[in-house]
Amino acid sequence: MAFRKSRIASLILLSLLLLHVVEAQKMMDKTGAPVPSLQPMDCGAACEARCRLSSRPNLCKRACGSCCSRCNCVPPGTAGNEETCPCYANLTTRNFIHKCP
Repeated sequence: MAFRKSRIASLILLSLLLLHVVEAQKMMDKTGAPVPSLQPMDCGAACEARCRLSSRPNLCKRACGSCCSRCNCVPPGTAGNEETCPCYANLTTRNFIHKCP
């Protein structure tokens, strides 16, 4: 009787663990980075924060806004941190120059 209860409990725990792994896999893309939120973000405010120290703020905000609208994410801070948004980091111009500030 005790063996049967412990076996049922272990099966329940194993199924919960499997469910957790499957849900976590759905939240990751092929590179292992978290998938950006499906809710649209406020690109204007995010780019305002990203470009606040830029020497050319209008150009920076325009490029950032274009990247944000495509990727639906903007890395935190005024520079770097692009690993948090791989799409943003990988966009380039026609000449293969990094596009996003």
